[in-house]
Amino acid sequence: MSAPSAVHVGLTSEKGRELFSYLPGYYETSRVMQSDMQSKGTEMDLLYQALDETLDQFFVRTATWGLDFWEQELGIETDRLKPVEQRRAVVESKLRGAGKFSGRLVANVAEAYAGGKVDVTFQLEAWSFTVSFVDTMGIPPNIDDLKRAIDELKPAHMIVEYEYRYMIWDDLDKKQKTWDELDAASLTWNELEVWA
Repeated sequence: MSAPSAVHVGLTSEKGRELFSYLPGYYETSRVMQSDMQSKGTEMDLLYQALDETLDQFFVRTATWGLDFWEQELGIETDRLKPVEQRRAVVESKLRGAGKFSGRLVANVAEAYAGGKVDVTFQLEAWSFTVSFVDTMGIPPNIDDLKRAIDELKPAHMIVEYEYRYMIWDDLDKKQKTWDELDAASLTWNELEVWA
């Protein structure tokens, strides 16, 4: 293919430029053909964009408006007030949550919500287990959704406890900050507890 001509540069549509490149060279100076390829190319750009967006809805991690269909299929109540990332986490967790109850299953579901590593430890003598958030500081924003998902997974006789991670004095000492530097950061105690 030859180098783009000055006419190709005038076309703003990506598909319009592609269509124009297939035409014989004597159309390069035709404003009628340029206009025709620009208008057809613009429509094709919109079509390809719509196709790409529709394809995104087939995958939970890229779905936006298609989350409604995922939630309906999985029996999840749709809450459009929640951020898309949280809604995706609920759907992904529900998809991961199929199978025999185990610590790995609980961890898999919890990691979908927390976005980080989760440890699950069982206390069989107490008929309970603990979900510990390893990488997440503080309480995850969608903890209520996670609790509902784990309640659906776990056997009715088991008790679940949640262990959150906060900054402790040793962690603060490792940062090697003076009190003046911390004071200058203007953090509340709650913000300081989850400060990374």
